[in-house]
Amino acid sequence: MKRRTFLAASAAAVTAAAINPSLALAAEDNPLLATWTGPHGGVPPFDKVKVEHFKPAIMKGIELNRADIAAIAANPAPANFDNTLRAMQASGDPLTRAASMFNIYTSTLSSDDMQKVEQEVTPVFAAFGDEITQNEALFARVKAVYDTRGTAGLTDEQKRLAWRTYNNFARQGAALNGADKKRLAEINQRLATLYTTFSQNELADEEDYTILLEEGDLAGLPDSLKAAAAATAEDKGQKGKWMLTNTRSSVEPYLTYASKRDMRQKAWKMWISRGDNGNAHDNNKIITEILGLRAEKAKLLGFKTHAHWITAGQMSGTPDAAMDLMLRVWKPAVARVHEEVADMQKIADAEGGGLKIEPWDYRYYAEKVRKARYDLDQNEVKPYLQLDKMREAMHWAAGQIYGFKFAEIHDVPVCHPDVRVWEVTKGGKRVGLWYFDPYARAGKQSGAWMNEYRTQENFRGFVTPIVSNNCNFVKGKPGEAVLISWDDASTMFHEFGHALHGLNSNAHYPQLAGTNVARDFVEFPSQLNEHWLPTKEVLSRFAVHYQTGKPIPEALVKKIKNSETFNQGFITVEYLASALVDMKAHLAGATPIDPKEFEKATLAEIGMPAEIVMRHRMPHFGHIFSGDGYSAGYYDYIWADTLTADAAEAFAEAPGGFYDKPTAKRLHDSIMSVGDTIDAGEAFRRFRGRDVNVDALMRDRGFPVA
Repeated sequence: MKRRTFLAASAAAVTAAAINPSLALAAEDNPLLATWTGPHGGVPPFDKVKVEHFKPAIMKGIELNRADIAAIAANPAPANFDNTLRAMQASGDPLTRAASMFNIYTSTLSSDDMQKVEQEVTPVFAAFGDEITQNEALFARVKAVYDTRGTAGLTDEQKRLAWRTYNNFARQGAALNGADKKRLAEINQRLATLYTTFSQNELADEEDYTILLEEGDLAGLPDSLKAAAAATAEDKGQKGKWMLTNTRSSVEPYLTYASKRDMRQKAWKMWISRGDNGNAHDNNKIITEILGLRAEKAKLLGFKTHAHWITAGQMSGTPDAAMDLMLRVWKPAVARVHEEVADMQKIADAEGGGLKIEPWDYRYYAEKVRKARYDLDQNEVKPYLQLDKMREAMHWAAGQIYGFKFAEIHDVPVCHPDVRVWEVTKGGKRVGLWYFDPYARAGKQSGAWMNEYRTQENFRGFVTPIVSNNCNFVKGKPGEAVLISWDDASTMFHEFGHALHGLNSNAHYPQLAGTNVARDFVEFPSQLNEHWLPTKEVLSRFAVHYQTGKPIPEALVKKIKNSETFNQGFITVEYLASALVDMKAHLAGATPIDPKEFEKATLAEIGMPAEIVMRHRMPHFGHIFSGDGYSAGYYDYIWADTLTADAAEAFAEAPGGFYDKPTAKRLHDSIMSVGDTIDAGEAFRRFRGRDVNVDALMRDRGFPVA
C-alpha cells in the first residue's frame, strides 16, 4: 500500500455551519466540499468534479477548518474529551472530502493541469498542518485532556485517542519555541514541494520512455503478452507494432520470457533508470535535499536522526530493532541467491552462450530453473488466472472469512469508465463500498495500492467506509479475458487485504479506524490475505481456463505448492536491499548524500549480489521520497511479514485450516475490526495468544531456522 496522504483535517471541531453558516453555505457550492449525497450512504460526486474545482475547494476547506480549530482553541470552558478531542474529530469535513478527491485525482488522473494544481496546493496543505500543530491554545487543551485521561471516566478507546492525539502533536513539534516552530514550518512546506516534484518526475519517466518492439523481439513471449504489447502500441498510435511501457506490469513479464538478451537488457535499463536519466525529471538532487531537510527536522524535534523519529512511533520502537530483523534475514537470503544463481548458470552454460548471469537475465533463467526443477511453466498457470475470476475469488474468500457479500452496482458516478463499484453487505446490512480500478492509463501511478475514500466512524452515527483497489494491468481487447501472472494474483489479494482492513473497521473515531494503525503493522492484514489465494477452495472454484472453463488441474496446483519457496532468495534480497538502503540513508543524519554513490557504497557494504538490483532504486523510490509514508520504514513489509507468517501458521494448525471459523472470528475481533483502538502488539497477542515468533518467517521462506 503506497501511503501518499495530505492533511485531511485530522484535527476536528464542531461543524462549520455551527461556527459560520455563510462559510458552510459557500462550501456547498463546490462539489468537492459538498456533503456526499445519493445512495449507499452518500458517494463521491465524480460526475460533477472538474480540475478547476480543486484549488478553490482546498483553500475554502482550509478556511472552514481554520474556523473550526479557532472555535475549539478559544472555548472558555475547561478542556474535556467532548469539547476538545471529540470536537476535533468532528471538524473539517469539507476539507476531508476535498482532500480525499485530491488524492484520487493526483494518483489516478494526473493530467498536466492536475499536476499544476498539485504543485500549488501541497505546500498549502503542509502549512495548514503546521498551523494546527503549532496552535498553542489548542495544544494546551489537548494536553489537559491527555493529562487527566486516567481520571476522567473515559472509555479505553477515548484514552487511546487522547494518547495518540497528544503524541501526534508532540512528535510534530507542538512544544517547540517560536523560532524552531517557524523553521519546522519552512522545512515541511519545502518537503511538500519536493515530494510532489519527485512523484511527478517518476511518473514522467514512466510515461515518456517506451520501447517499440519488432516482431523478432517477441521471441519467447506467450500469446497473451504479445497481444498486450500490440494493444499498447495501437493505443500509442503505432498500430501493427508492439510496445513496452515503463511500468512493472509491462517490463517484468518481458524480462521473464523474452529470449532476446539484448532486448531484455534494454528493457531492464529503461525500468531501473526512472528518475535517473540526467534529464529535466532527474530526482538525484531532490533526494539529497529531502534527506538533508529530514535530518534537520529530526534534530529540531529532539531525535538523533529521521530514522529514530520514525521508528519511535512504530511497533519496532528503534532503528536498531528494525535493522536487527532485516540483517537476521539478509544473510540466509543472500546465501540462497548464490544457490539460485548457480542453478541458473548451469542452464546458461548448457545452452553454450558463454554468458554470465546478469540482472536482466535473472527472471528469464529463474523461470527456466522453475520449469526444470518443478516441471512448472508459469505460462501453464496464466491461462487459469483471469483478472475477473481472481476478483470473484477475493470476494468469495472474504465472504467465507468475514461474512461479506459483494454486489456490483451501477447507480454511482466513477472517476473513469474503467472503474467498477460493489456494495459490500454483511447480514443484510451495508458495510461499505468497494471501487476497483484495474487498468493502466496515462496519468496513473504505476503499481498497485489501496485507497480510502471515506473512513469508517461511529461517534456521530455510523458512517460506512468507501475503499478502492487500484492496479495497472494492460487492458485487453473488448470481450477478451485479461490473463495475469501468479504474482499479479498475489498482489491483488494483498491490496484487497488492505481494503478488507478498512471495510471491517468498527471504531468510534476516524483517527483510530481502519488502516490508521502503526506503519509497521498496516501491511500485516494485507500480507495475510495473500494466503487465501493458493487454497484449494479458491483455486478449484476460480482458477478456470479462460477458453475451456475447466478448473486448474490438481497436478498443476501441486507443482505450484511444491515451488512455494522457489526464488525466495531473489524476492527477499531484492526487497531487503531497498529497505536497508532506506534505513541507512536516514540513519546518516546530516551527512550530505549523493544518491548514486551512497546506493553503490551501501550495497557493496552489505554484500549485495551482483546479479540483482534493488526493487526500488533511490531515484524512483516513491515509497520513501514522494512523501513520508514509508520513509525509514520500508522495513515495514518484512516486519509485517514476520507477523503474517506466524498468523498463517495459526490458521494452518486450526481444524478448518484457512477457513476455520473460530480462528477467522478471532482475526476479525482482534485485528481486522479494531483499527488503532488498541496497541498493535496487544492486538497480535490477542489473536495469537503470545508475542510473534520470528521462526515462522524463516520457515515460510524456506530458510534455515536457528
